[in-house]
Amino acid sequence: MTQTPPRPEQADAENNAIETDETLAGNVQDEITAEAAAIAELEAEKRDLKDKLLRTLAEMENLRRRTEREIADARAYGVTSFARDMLTPVDNIRRAIETIPAEIREQADNPVKPFLEGIELTERDLIKTLERHGVRKIDPVDQKFDPNMHQAMFEVEDASKPHGTVVQVIQSGFVIGERVLRPAMVGVSKGGPKLAAGNSTDTGPATSH
Repeated sequence: MTQTPPRPEQADAENNAIETDETLAGNVQDEITAEAAAIAELEAEKRDLKDKLLRTLAEMENLRRRTEREIADARAYGVTSFARDMLTPVDNIRRAIETIPAEIREQADNPVKPFLEGIELTERDLIKTLERHGVRKIDPVDQKFDPNMHQAMFEVEDASKPHGTVVQVIQSGFVIGERVLRPAMVGVSKGGPKLAAGNSTDTGPATSH
């Protein structure tokens, strides 16, 4: 049976349909490619925004911690200059007490005794007031010499004390928080046995200020 060739009109219609399908397919592919590019761009933007957000949060956390640290330091060390100025009156009161001979202090009917007791009470109250503001007195007798906390003024030959032990305090030291306000002026023993490791008295960490 002989097949009838397609009419020209039919062939043109079929060709047009094929071209239309190819055009549609191309348009769909272009749209898919464009959407994929847009999605990739959005993903990159999202990653960039997330990275910026994480960096901002980290910076804010660091700022919060730094601010808390500065506030804590201001509270602890804000009175440093005032406290250092108060050490002179403390020293003068102690010198006034020490000028009174021991035999006079021990006399029961000594008229100076009430006056002396008043001075000693004033000294105690002043030191307690400093302690309320974080300032502590250092009296390191029988402790191991610590160059961060003490200033050696002389050495004393004393075989009964471990070498490097504070045996006398010439002037009391003071610390504020973890910082040395003024090192204690001390006399240190020599000639005795070396202090065994682990047997030293730790006066606590301090930073010279």
